[in-house]
Amino acid sequence: MHSVSILNKSFQILKLITEELDGKRFYYSFIAGAQKIFEHYKVINKINVFPVADGDTGTNLASTMRSIIDSVIPTDNIKVTADALADAALVGARGNSGIIFAQFLYGFSNEIHSEKNLTIDDFARIINKSTHYAYEAIANPVEGTMISVMREWAEYIYSIKDKFSDFNELIINSYSKAKESLRDTPKKLEILAKCNVVDAGAKGFVLFLEGMIDFFIHGQLKKLVSTRNVMKVKELEEMVHNETEITFRYCTEALITFDKNIPENKTKLIKAIEGFGDSLVVAGSPKKLRLHIHTDEPAKLFYSIKDIGNISYKKVDDMVMQNQIVHHRKWDVALLTDSTSDLPQEIIEKYQVHVVPLTVHFEKDFYLDSVTITPDEFYELLEKSDHHPSTSQPTYKDFTNKYNYLASHYNSIISLHISDKLSGTWNTSQKAAHLISERQNMDISVFNSKKLACGLGLMIIRAAREIEKGRSNKEVNAEIDKWIEKSRMLISARTLKYLIKGGRVSAVKGFVGKLLGVQPLIIVNKEGKTELFGKPKSEKQSMRMVIEEVNKMLNGNKVWGYAISHANNIDGANWYAEQMEQLTGLKPEFIHRASPVLGTHTGPGVIGLALMFE
Repeated sequence: MHSVSILNKSFQILKLITEELDGKRFYYSFIAGAQKIFEHYKVINKINVFPVADGDTGTNLASTMRSIIDSVIPTDNIKVTADALADAALVGARGNSGIIFAQFLYGFSNEIHSEKNLTIDDFARIINKSTHYAYEAIANPVEGTMISVMREWAEYIYSIKDKFSDFNELIINSYSKAKESLRDTPKKLEILAKCNVVDAGAKGFVLFLEGMIDFFIHGQLKKLVSTRNVMKVKELEEMVHNETEITFRYCTEALITFDKNIPENKTKLIKAIEGFGDSLVVAGSPKKLRLHIHTDEPAKLFYSIKDIGNISYKKVDDMVMQNQIVHHRKWDVALLTDSTSDLPQEIIEKYQVHVVPLTVHFEKDFYLDSVTITPDEFYELLEKSDHHPSTSQPTYKDFTNKYNYLASHYNSIISLHISDKLSGTWNTSQKAAHLISERQNMDISVFNSKKLACGLGLMIIRAAREIEKGRSNKEVNAEIDKWIEKSRMLISARTLKYLIKGGRVSAVKGFVGKLLGVQPLIIVNKEGKTELFGKPKSEKQSMRMVIEEVNKMLNGNKVWGYAISHANNIDGANWYAEQMEQLTGLKPEFIHRASPVLGTHTGPGVIGLALMFE
C-alpha cells in the first residue's frame, strides 16, 4: 500500500507539471530555446535582408539571449522568473529583433499578476496579449516579420487551448503553426520573396520555440555550450542576396531609465526623436525604456534626449559598413581596432576596418568616442563644464558582440589596440577574443600596439596594405610585433593642465611646469608609456624640438610612413607634414582630428606625430 501511495503521489506531481507551467520549467525551456539561437546564429545572419541587409540579426538575437541567461537565477514562481527574464532582456537586447523579443517578454511578465504557476488557459491568454505589447512598441509594424509569426502563433494557441489538458501537447501542437507562419513571411514582404529567404527575426523566433519544445518533449536540458557552438550553415552557403537600399546609416540604440514611473515618459521620448529616422522601436515600461532607431545623426539624437531620462547604454552600428561586409567583403581577414586610432572615415571604409569606441564621461552624461560626440561638441563641453571629463574602455560585452559578428562573416580576425599602459582596452579585447575564438574555433589575434592615436592608426593601415597584397592572417601576424618595435610617437601639447587633470602628469611636476612656463613634450616609449621630455618655452619651440627629435631617430633609417593627429590645430598639423615631407620625401598617410578620448587627457591644441620604419 505504501508503494502504491508513493506512485500515486508521483503521478499527481507529474500531472501537475504537465498541466501547469512553473518558473523553473519556463526558465530551463528558455535556455534550451536560447541554445538553438546560439547554434544557428550564422544562419540567421546570412538571411538577414530586412529592414536592412546588415547581416547581424543572428548576432543580435544571440547577444540578447546571452545577456538574459547570464543574468537570471530561476525560481519556482513563474511571475518572479518571468519578471527577471523580461528585465534582463530589456537591458541586454540588441537590434530590432532583440528589442521586439524583449518587449514580447515584458508583455508576458506584465500580464502575469499573482499566479505562481500558469494553467493552459492562463498561458494562452497571456501569450495572446503579449503580442500586442510588441506591436505597440513598433512605430510602423510590418507584416511578414517576427511580429507576424509571434502573433499568429499566439492566436493559434488561444484558439486550440480548450482542446488540450496537457501543457506539453499544446506547445508541441502549436509548433506547426509557427513553422507555417515562418514559411509565409515571403508572401507578405516583397523583399523576402525577391531574395528567396524567410524573415531572419522570425526564423530566430521559430528556432527559439523549437528549442523550448525540445525541452518540453524530453524533459532534459541540453548542456549549454560554453566553449564552442556548432554552426550549421551549409544549407545557406550558396544563397545570393540582393542588396537593399539603406535609407538611414546608423542603427542606434539606448537604454533609458527614469526617476519617476509615469506613462508620459514614453510619449516624451517618442516626441523628442520624431523625424530622426525610421525603424523606430520603443520597448519597456514607464520606468525603463529601450530605444531602437535607424538615423543619420546619432550624436544629435542623443543630444535631444539627454535631459529626458538617464541614458545608461548606447550602441551605434554603421549599417553601410555592415552591408558592405555582407555583399562586398574585400578579404577573409577582419581588421579590428578601437576609436583611439584616429583613422579618417575614408580609410575605415577603404580597408573595411571595424572600430569599437571607448567612452567619454561628463558627470552623468557619457558619449561614444567620435560616434555620439564630435570633436567640436567635445571641446565646447570641455570649456563649459565645471568638471573634467573622464574616459572608459569598451566593455567585455562590447567586444564579445563585435567578435561574434565578425566571426559570422570572416575566416579570421586581427585586432590592434591602444597601449595597455594607457587603457585596459587591449586586456578586455583579449579576454573576449579568447572566449569567441574557443566558441567559434576561429583564429583571433589581439595585439597591444604600445601606441595610441595616429601611432595605432598607422599600424592598422600597414596591416591592411599587407592583407590587400594577399598575405595571409598568419603572415601578417608574424610582422606586427616588428612594426610595433619600428614605430615611434611624439606628442606636443599647449598646456600641462589637462595632463594633470587626466592623471598623466603628477601635480608636483605640473606645478613646476607651470612655474617654468613649459610647453609639454611627450614621447611614447617602447613599453607604451608616456614620458615628458625637453623644456620648450613656446609652442613653436616645442614643435621644432619634435622635428629635431625625429631627425635623430631617422639616422639613415628608411621611413615606411607617418601620420598626424591633432586637436583643433590643423595649422600645426600641416606644419609637421611639411617638415616630415622634407625629411622623408613622403606625404602623410593621414592628417586627422584626434578623438575626444585623447583630447580629454591632453586638451585642445595637441598634435601627435607617429612614424614607422621599414
